[in-house]
Amino acid sequence: MKSFKSPGRHGYAVEISPFLASTFACASSQYYGIAGCGTLLVLGQREADVSLVRRYFVFFRLIKKCSYRMCQDQKCIPKSTEKKIIYIYILENLVVSGSWDHTAKVWDPEQCQLVSSLQGHEGVIYSTIWSPHIPACFASASGDGTLRVWDVKAGSCRLAVPAHRAEILSCDWCKYDQNILVTGAVDCSLRVWDLGNVRHPVAQMMGHSYAIRRVKFYPFYKTILASCSYDFTVRFWDYSKNQPLLETLEHHSEFVCGLDFNLHIPNQVVDCSWDETVKVFTPSCLAAL
Repeated sequence: MKSFKSPGRHGYAVEISPFLASTFACASSQYYGIAGCGTLLVLGQREADVSLVRRYFVFFRLIKKCSYRMCQDQKCIPKSTEKKIIYIYILENLVVSGSWDHTAKVWDPEQCQLVSSLQGHEGVIYSTIWSPHIPACFASASGDGTLRVWDVKAGSCRLAVPAHRAEILSCDWCKYDQNILVTGAVDCSLRVWDLGNVRHPVAQMMGHSYAIRRVKFYPFYKTILASCSYDFTVRFWDYSKNQPLLETLEHHSEFVCGLDFNLHIPNQVVDCSWDETVKVFTPSCLAAL
């Protein structure tokens, strides 16, 4: 396991570059995100360690999410916050953001213009994710307990799923099936949903003892996914199994808030925590695949 420590900076999100296997970005904030400024850390992994490539400061604001633009300019864009906390995800030439004002907005960063403002959620939008299958379609997860699927061209919500009776902090889309998503919530559960039949979840996974902060589908296997939590753990699951929990790792001493899979190096995972560390590792359950 390789580790990078950034004193005074508490990790909120981490994303691996879709272009460079050894490069990833970590969104971090001072004072656990309660006060202070934000810092975007661009990190590079070598054979034996992880080093700082570049650091971007956002003074008097917090950074709670970062993402890569899925185009050839290899830029990493942080989103900072003042009165409103905004969670973003970027695909091609559009940015989708979800905010504490209960709206989802789609932006054209090249023209610096708002493309669409979408309303429907009745709580904070904590997570947005573009569909990897359907153009101009994204999902959002909210503090109102719903998972929603949006059509940007129509400017409307295509589907609203009452996914949890608690705040949903994260969602992700399966890379192999356009109808499968996963949600992670404050109720400590992960639920897998088939958009073709949302009366009941395809699977529900319990095991975390505190809120689930991030969920991610494994990019190399349809039914495997990962979650990280305020219980200091990272867990790996296969929702097709009767006993879905594959492995539990507890290598942090604070909330684990960020998690990502490396698209270039199968089985490699990066996570970040409020304990000021970013860790790169290969869980044994994936190495055995």
